[in-house]
Amino acid sequence: MSLGRTIRALSDKNRRKVLTVLKRGDMPVGDILEHLSITGASLSHHLGILKEADLIGSRREGQQVIYSLNLSVFEETVKELTEFLERQPVSVPPSRSLTKQPPKT
Repeated sequence: MSLGRTIRALSDKNRRKVLTVLKRGDMPVGDILEHLSITGASLSHHLGILKEADLIGSRREGQQVIYSLNLSVFEETVKELTEFLERQPVSVPPSRSLTKQPPKT
């Protein structure tokens, strides 16, 4: 799991809507599409990004592809974010300036 990829996938409202729909249970593309106001091509794009982030999985049943949530990735993401927020700030030595000064000539 890549936290950056997961956050990128979650940053889009349509992808979050797809995940909300899948909270109801596993379902094929056609059923997911009924709950959204996007095109099939757009849904396919969003499903690809969610799969790349491993937030959803898919399996073939006959001619249909059934999508489902991958809850373990959500659990890992929450764990990583919690650990990040609980870490003590790193002590940074004071510097004369935060911007680079031009070299003296």
